[in-house]
This record gives sequence, C-alpha cells and structure tokens, in this order.
Amino acid sequence: MKQIVVIGLGHFGLHLARQLAGMRCDVLAIDRSEARVMQVRDDVQRAMIADVRSEETLRSVITDKVDEVVVCLGESMEPSVLCTLHLGKIGVKHIRAKAANDDHAAILKAVGAHEVIFPERETAERTARRIAHPHLLDYFPFAEEYRIAEIATPASLVGRTLMKSELRSVYHLFVLAIKKAPTGEYRFMPEAGDMLHNGDVLIVLGREVDLARFSAVDE
Repeated sequence: MKQIVVIGLGHFGLHLARQLAGMRCDVLAIDRSEARVMQVRDDVQRAMIADVRSEETLRSVITDKVDEVVVCLGESMEPSVLCTLHLGKIGVKHIRAKAANDDHAAILKAVGAHEVIFPERETAERTARRIAHPHLLDYFPFAEEYRIAEIATPASLVGRTLMKSELRSVYHLFVLAIKKAPTGEYRFMPEAGDMLHNGDVLIVLGREVDLARFSAVDE
C-alpha cells in the first residue's frame, strides 16, 4: 500500500486526503488546526495535529520510507517553504508542494520540492477547455505538446468504424481505448473495424492542436 502524507487540510488538502484514502493509499493527514484534523480523522488511516514548521516535529512522524508527501500550504509561504526544506533534509523520496504564485513556486523548487502544483490554475485550464470544446471530457498532459484525452464520440461519427472515422489519417490521433456505452466497459487497442456508437467515449493520444480540432468537429 502506497504511503502518502498530506500536510495542510484546507479545502484542497482535505479533499486530496479523502480521495487518496478512497484509492487505498495509506494516508497520514497533518494540520495544526484541531478542527481540521477532526474533520478528516475518520476518513484516513491516521490524522494528527502538528506544527510542520518544526523539523524535529516532522522527523518524529515522517521518515524517508514514505512514498510521497504533499504540502498543501499554498496560502502561507513561510510554513510551506520551511516544511518543504525540512522534508528534503529528512530524505523524502518525492515532495509535491502547492504554490500560491510563480515566485512561491520558484522558492519551493529551490528548497527541495520535486514538483509544484497550482490546483486552482490547473482546474481553471481544464474547465476552460471543456467549455470551449464540449466534446472534450477530460485531458491529461503526456509529453511535450502531446496529451491523452477523453472525447465523446461526435454525432457525425456514430455508426462509422474507426477506419472510416479518419481519426488517424485526418486528425492524427491514436485511439488507445473506447469506453463503450452503456456498460462503461473499456475496449483497449481497438481494431480498425470497430464500430462507434452513440455515447461511446474515445480515449485518444495526440497533439493539443489536433485534439482541439477533433473536439470541435460537430460545432
């Protein structure tokens, strides 16, 4: 079971801790607020009150054996920077830290964060894409300009085979799987002769520009 520590139980940290626990991770949730710890204690494996600005306190509860620590203290620069610095000294394998702005992110990187996250910014970007392209259901960065996306099958392609849909030849998209309607079952590595039906969801790999072009096919 993956061992994850979530530090800071604001809205983001609280939901993250609960989601990770629901995904069968061994979660330790930490906050200096008793009220916040009480909110989550029944949803995670362990929850404790602690001041994470103290290296001694962190060392008493976190070792280099944990798989990852997520520092969700983006609203408060000093505590998040000190906490990240201490975690680096402890030797945590992977430190993911929430940043309030680009300057904060640069400091977090400098003191040891392996990855910096901007939850509000990332949510806004994904929401904007879904508003601009209604067929685009979900969207994940892959490498360079390539993305993996879930796209609802456009009405104009219903009843066509994958080959006739021209996803490869015209849109330069590679279909990794089809989530079949209405069962929700996945057909991985579908064949050229597989038929597309109303309600099917395509999981495709391609460049961002080609994904945007395909998601607007019926607009």
